[in-house]
Amino acid sequence: MSSRTSIILDEESRRAARELALRYGCSTSEAIRRALVRQRDSVFGISAGGRKQRKDILDRLFHLFEGSDAADEVRRLKEQDDGF
Repeated sequence: MSSRTSIILDEESRRAARELALRYGCSTSEAIRRALVRQRDSVFGISAGGRKQRKDILDRLFHLFEGSDAADEVRRLKEQDDGF
């Protein structure tokens, strides 16, 4: 659920929000939301739910790449690219 909150930004904060929005390819409001969440995680650490989600993703990746030879894959890709 979302709710509307109004904030007053000084020029530096407004510029920072716009720069982040351009970098993320999103609206200024979305950039501010992302920045707040990242700052919270930086200060308090990632939530238990976030840690579980990351662990689940890593487990899935390990499963998907089980038995793969990374060096062989790099060689194959370089051959495909013709040394590009």
